[in-house]
Amino acid sequence: MTTYVLRRVGQALLVLLLAYTAAYLLLAALPGDAVMARYGNPDLGLTPAQIDEIRASYGADRPLIVRYFDSLGAFLTGDLGFSVQSGAAVGDLIAEALPSSLALAIPGLILAVFLAVTIAFTATYGKGRWLRRVFENIPPVMVSLPVFWVGIILVQIFSFQLGLVPVIGGTPIQQLILPVITLSVPIAAPLAQVLIRSIEEVREMPFVAVVRSRGASTSWLLWRNVARNALLPTLTMAGLLFGELVGGAVVTESVFARFGIGQLTAQAVANRDTPVLLAVVVIATVAFVTINLIVDLLYPVLDARLRRASGRTRPAAEGVSA
Repeated sequence: MTTYVLRRVGQALLVLLLAYTAAYLLLAALPGDAVMARYGNPDLGLTPAQIDEIRASYGADRPLIVRYFDSLGAFLTGDLGFSVQSGAAVGDLIAEALPSSLALAIPGLILAVFLAVTIAFTATYGKGRWLRRVFENIPPVMVSLPVFWVGIILVQIFSFQLGLVPVIGGTPIQQLILPVITLSVPIAAPLAQVLIRSIEEVREMPFVAVVRSRGASTSWLLWRNVARNALLPTLTMAGLLFGELVGGAVVTESVFARFGIGQLTAQAVANRDTPVLLAVVVIATVAFVTINLIVDLLYPVLDARLRRASGRTRPAAEGVSA
């Protein structure tokens, strides 16, 4: 088990390094210069010498390989650099925007999981074939809905038509209702699809028929046998969907004019603020890799077959050595 954990941690660190390198090179390959785009405007009245001094303060005049290793070393020590657009420390900008994004992302993920479980269990165990058929068709419809369109429709219905949720003002909880629903839709749909297929596959396995023949009730089969095995593929999908959570947050915060990591990213793209973009990409990658690492480490806990496999590896190796 220790070897398995160390191997997964090593793979996660390698992915982080490769992701940082790819993001840095892609941003460096963008045409133009972020410093020149910000300070090269003649209306600012800066002389070429002053612009060169600004470029030197940001390290833009050094070779690419030198800037890469300097930036990598700074990131490892927690120094995320300074924004080209505002001059503020990137770490301060992210620290200011992160709480708002977490307040949106965490409830959105919880609601997405709740919706996915409700849809999947109703589609497989619902009373009435028509009810099961309706819930089976809900995830494909949800997948086809663009995030920005969902947000606009929710605002039109619940704010403008029904007046249930205020668009401007309102309590912090009221301001979160529609963005959380908007963010949860594109995440709940694939989770529900995978969970439906997993439940259907597990129900057809021989051990379920054996337990049922011993007189187990439907609820016992569902919660003690089917659900636990069906959740394994869904757990993997949940880790992979974190990228969808980040992308959905960018669109959702833009639609509802919420300040957060998504809004900060949109502003950085518009202003070609590469230090902010690089920091956002790295932080999102760290979160993505960490979540998937946790998922990988949970698999042996949930699946006894993996624990037995890891337990057999050591004695076999010792036997060969002897």
